[in-house]
Amino acid sequence: MLNFRPVLLVTGALVTALGVTMLIPMIADLLSQDEVHRADWSAFAVGAAAAILIGSGAAAASWGRIDDLGIREGFMLTAASWLALTLFAAIPLALGGLHLSYVDAFFEAMSGITTTGSTVVSGLDDAPPGALLWRSMLQWFGGVGVIIMAFAVLPALKVGGMQIFKNEAWDTSEKFIANAAQYSLGLSGIYGFFTVLCFLCLWGFGMTPFDAVNHALTAVSTGGFSTKDSSIGAFLTVGRGPIDLVVTVFMIIGSLPFGIFLAAITRGAWKRLFTDSQIRFFAGIVAFLTIVIMIEVYEVYAHLGLFTAFRMAIFNVVSILTGTGYATTDYDDWGAFAIAFFFCIMFIGGCAGSTSCGMKVFRFQVALSAIVVYAKRLAHPSGVFVARYNQRPLTDEIYVSVLSFFFVYFATFATLAVILAGLGLDTLTAISSAGTAIANVGPGLGDIVGPAGNFAPLPDAAKIAMSIGMMLGRLEFFTVLVLLSPAFWRG
Repeated sequence: MLNFRPVLLVTGALVTALGVTMLIPMIADLLSQDEVHRADWSAFAVGAAAAILIGSGAAAASWGRIDDLGIREGFMLTAASWLALTLFAAIPLALGGLHLSYVDAFFEAMSGITTTGSTVVSGLDDAPPGALLWRSMLQWFGGVGVIIMAFAVLPALKVGGMQIFKNEAWDTSEKFIANAAQYSLGLSGIYGFFTVLCFLCLWGFGMTPFDAVNHALTAVSTGGFSTKDSSIGAFLTVGRGPIDLVVTVFMIIGSLPFGIFLAAITRGAWKRLFTDSQIRFFAGIVAFLTIVIMIEVYEVYAHLGLFTAFRMAIFNVVSILTGTGYATTDYDDWGAFAIAFFFCIMFIGGCAGSTSCGMKVFRFQVALSAIVVYAKRLAHPSGVFVARYNQRPLTDEIYVSVLSFFFVYFATFATLAVILAGLGLDTLTAISSAGTAIANVGPGLGDIVGPAGNFAPLPDAAKIAMSIGMMLGRLEFFTVLVLLSPAFWRG
C-alpha cells in the first residue's frame, strides 16, 4: 500500500522552504530606488505567507520519522514536489508588477523551475528587481534539484537508463532517501561554488552586481532567464569584456556531470574529468557542431572576422545544445540551414547528472553501441559481442530502458505538437514550441516564439499544454507517466 505520509511531509517542507526564499526578492524590491518597484514587495509577502502556512501545515500534519522511502513513493514525491513548488512559486509573479494572469505566472514559474527559459514577460529591462531575481532563483533551485534527482532518484527508479549511474557517487537502492540526504549537501556545495565563481567573473567583466547575480544563477543552472529583453546580447557592447565567452564556459560547466566533480574532490579522481566517455563525447559534439555552424555564420558575417564568427557560433551552439536558451542574436536571420540546425540540436542535451536538458548524450552513446553490436552480430552470427560504457558492460535492461525513453520522448513531442497546432498555432510555432518545451530549451523558432519573441501571444490552453510538456521533459517522462498506470496504484 502506498504511504502518502512521507510524500506529504517532504513536499510540505519543500514548499515551506520555498516560501522562506521569497523573502529575498521581497527585500530586493524594498531596497529599490523606484517607488513603483518598491511597492511590489507585497506580492512576495503574500506568496511567502501562503507557502509557509500551507507548507508547514502539511508537514506538521504528517510529521514523524521517515524510516524509508520506497520506489513507488519516490515516483509520487518527485512529481508532487515539482508541481507543488510551481503552483506556489507562481503566486508572487501573478500578484506583482509583471501583471501576469495566473496561467501566465504558472507558465513562467514552470519554465523557471524546470530551467526551460521560455518566457511570457516583455519589458524585462524595466521590470521590478524582485520579479527578475525570483525568476533567476527558480532556475537555480531547479538546477540543483535536477542534479540531486539525477543521482539520488532516477538511478533508483531505473528511469531512461539512468541506472547505469547507480554507482556514480553512491550505491542507490530501494531505500534511497538516506543516500540522497548524505550526498545532496556535497553536490549543492559544488553547485554553489561554480555559481559564486560565475558571479565574480561576470562582475569583473562589466556587469552590474545585480545583473551578474541573476546571470550567474541562470548560467550554471543552464536556465537562460535574463534581466534584459535582448538577453546576453545586451551586454556585448563596445568596450565590454568577452561576457559571451564567460557565460559559454559556465554553461558548459553546468552541462557536465556533477557526480564526477564530487568524486574528484572526495576521492581525488581528477583524471575522470578528462577520461570519462560521456564528457569526451559531449566535448566532441560541441566542437563538431561549433565548426559546422561557424562556417555558416562566417558566410553571413564575413566582415566581422573569423573570431567573431567563432564566438557567435560556440555561444549559440552551447546555449541551445545544453538547453540554456540565452541569445546574443536572432539566429533565425542566419538562414534555413541554421533554423533546421538549431531545431535538431535542441533535443541532444548535455551530460547525465548535470543541470542541462534534452535527452542527454549518454543515451546516444548507448544507442550507438546497440547499433554497432547489432551490425557485428549480423556480420558474424556466431560471434559474441558485448557493448560497454565507461569500461562496464551494458545489460539488456539498460538497452530497453534507453530505447523506450527515445520512443516516449518523440511520441510525447509529436503529441504536444499536434495539440498546439490544434489550438491554432502555425506549423513552425507549434513544432518548435513543442520541441522547446519537451527539451526544456527556451526560445523556439519563427517570429512569434523565436529568440526575438516570447510566448505571451499563445492562448492559455497552449501555455498549459507546454507547461505539462516542460514538467514531463524535466522529470524524464516515466517519473510522471508511471503515475497514470492503474498497476501503479494497485501496487
